[in-house]
Amino acid sequence: MSALPSHKPARVWPLIVAVAFAAASLTTLVLIENQKLLGLTLAGIAALCFAAARFGGVAATEAAASENPWLLRGLVLIAAMAVLFVLRDDNFGLLMVATVLIYATVCIGLTIQMGYTGLTNFAAAAFVGTGGYTAAMLGQKGGLPDIVVLISGGLIAVFIGSLLILPVLRTRGHYAALTTLAFGVMFTVFLDANELLGGPQGLKIPGINLFGWDFSDDLHIAGYTFSFYVNYVILTGAVTALTMVLTGLLDRSWIGVWLDVVRLDETAASVFGLKVGRWKVLAFTLGNFLAGLMGAIYAKMTGFIAPSNFTFGDSLVMVSIVILGGIGNRWGVLPAALIVVLLPEKLQFIQEYRLLLYALVVIVILVVQPDGLVARRVRTLRMEARS
Repeated sequence: MSALPSHKPARVWPLIVAVAFAAASLTTLVLIENQKLLGLTLAGIAALCFAAARFGGVAATEAAASENPWLLRGLVLIAAMAVLFVLRDDNFGLLMVATVLIYATVCIGLTIQMGYTGLTNFAAAAFVGTGGYTAAMLGQKGGLPDIVVLISGGLIAVFIGSLLILPVLRTRGHYAALTTLAFGVMFTVFLDANELLGGPQGLKIPGINLFGWDFSDDLHIAGYTFSFYVNYVILTGAVTALTMVLTGLLDRSWIGVWLDVVRLDETAASVFGLKVGRWKVLAFTLGNFLAGLMGAIYAKMTGFIAPSNFTFGDSLVMVSIVILGGIGNRWGVLPAALIVVLLPEKLQFIQEYRLLLYALVVIVILVVQPDGLVARRVRTLRMEARS
C-alpha cells in the first residue's frame, strides 16, 4: 500500500507575527487614553484582522499553530511577560487584563456547555456569584487556606448546578434556556433579600494569600516595582492557560466527539447507545466549576461583591462573548472578551451612548463574520494508512 502524501511543513513566521500583534494590540488598547487615537487604533486593528482573514493569514497562522504547539505556548509566555512589564505600574490596566481573563475562562466553560453539548445557560453570572459569595463567607470564617476557598467556590457552584440539572435535562431548546434564565433572576433576588449575605450593600473580602504569597503586596523584581494586580494577572492567566489546554484535550478526544453528537442530534445519540443525560451533566458540571472558581478569584481580587455584580445582564454579556467569539471555538472567547469587557470601559467619555456603540460594533462583526470572530472548524477524523 502506498504511503500517504507528505505535507509541506507550515512556516512559523505567521505564528510569531500573530502573537506579537495580539500582545501589541492588547497593550496599546489598555494604555491609550485619547479617544480619537483609540478610535483610529480600533479601526486599524480591525482592518489588519480583516486583511489577514481575506488573504490567508489566519489560515497560515492556524496551520503553524497546529504543527508547532510548543512554539505557540512559548511565544504566548514571552508575550505575556512583555505585556506585564509594560503595564507593571498601571493598576487600572492590569485590573482590566485580569478581568478579561476571568471572563474568558468563564466563557470557555460556557463553550463546553453551549458549543460542545448544546446546553444553553443564561445563568452563568449566577454561578460566578455563587463562587464569589462562597469565597466571601469562608473568608469571614477564617482558618481555611485560600486554595481551599477558591476550589470550594467551584465545588459549591457545581452543587447548586446539580439542583438545576434535573429541569434542564427534562427540557430542551428554549424551555431549557428559560429554566436557566429563571434561576439567574431568582439568584439576584435571593441575594438582595438575604441580610446574612450582606443584602444590597454586599460584602467586603480580603485578598488572596497562597502558600505565603500575599497578593496584596507589590512585587519588586530586578529593581522594578510591579503593581500587586500583577499577582492576579499571573493567577488568572495560569488558570486560563490550563483551562485552554484541558479543553483542547477534551475537544480532540472521543469525549469531544460524543458531546458533538449530543449537540447535533440527541435522538440519534440515544439510538446509538450514548447516555445523553450523562454527557449533559458532565458539560454542565465542568462549566459551572469554572464559573464558580473564577467567581471566587474575582471576588477576592476586587475585595467587594454585591448582587449588582451578578445580574441577568452580566449573564447575557457572557453569552454574547461566546457567540461573538464563535460558538464552539475556545480561541474565540479571548478576543471577544477583550472587546466586550475593555471597549465599554474605554468609551466612558460618551457615557451611556457607549453601550449603543458597543452594540453596533458587535452587530457589525456578526454581519461580517456570522460564525463569530474565530469560526469553529468542521471536525475531521483521520485514519492513518497501514502498510
